[in-house]
Amino acid sequence: PGPWTPQVHRLLAHLRASGIQEAPAPLGFDAEGREVLTFIPGLVGNDPVPAALRTDEVLVSAARLLRRIHDATVSVAASWLDGWQAPTREPVEVICHGDFAPYNCVFEDDRLVGVIDFDFAHPGSRHWDVAYALYRFAPLMAPSNPDSYGTIAAQCRRARLFCDAYGVQDRGQLVQTIQARVAYMADFLRQGAARGDKRLQANIDAGHLAVYLADHAYLEQYDAKFRAALA
Repeated sequence: PGPWTPQVHRLLAHLRASGIQEAPAPLGFDAEGREVLTFIPGLVGNDPVPAALRTDEVLVSAARLLRRIHDATVSVAASWLDGWQAPTREPVEVICHGDFAPYNCVFEDDRLVGVIDFDFAHPGSRHWDVAYALYRFAPLMAPSNPDSYGTIAAQCRRARLFCDAYGVQDRGQLVQTIQARVAYMADFLRQGAARGDKRLQANIDAGHLAVYLADHAYLEQYDAKFRAALA
């Protein structure tokens, strides 16, 4: 656990009370101070995403689950501003998951049945969370990224399908937000490594920073195509 864990448990309890059974239930802490959560049986969508999880059905179910999580937090987002690991992002509309991606989703029989790892949850906008989900699920990535798949046309179609399933109305600035979200991930690694965080330095050494920079360049290169797809 970290200083943010009690707030994360508060969020999880709220989600469960709101009918979102796909999130783990918090069970407090054990005698050694470790957090305890209910277990969601299944397999996580580890990188690279298996072909069986690249379906439209999985994409749509992910979008709808993220929408339900966001809708359930509208009533508390403005008052739960403190105690999170990640910084608050204006405008505050919902509590963002912060890392909504296949590797934090649980699947059973190729169906999405759960979402885990809310450690980077924080108050923010719907678009900020949707942007990262699009980056990971469409996926809006350069072909050089090991997690990338599909042509640009296929990525555009899947991004539009995700937005439709979520119910994103105003999409005018969404591509710009995706670019900003990927740039934030690159900055997060660089700033963490500069502070002496060995884990983040290891991520850079493993090539993660280079991947984010290449993906950001890809998003800029095909900016017009992605904007047209989401218009």
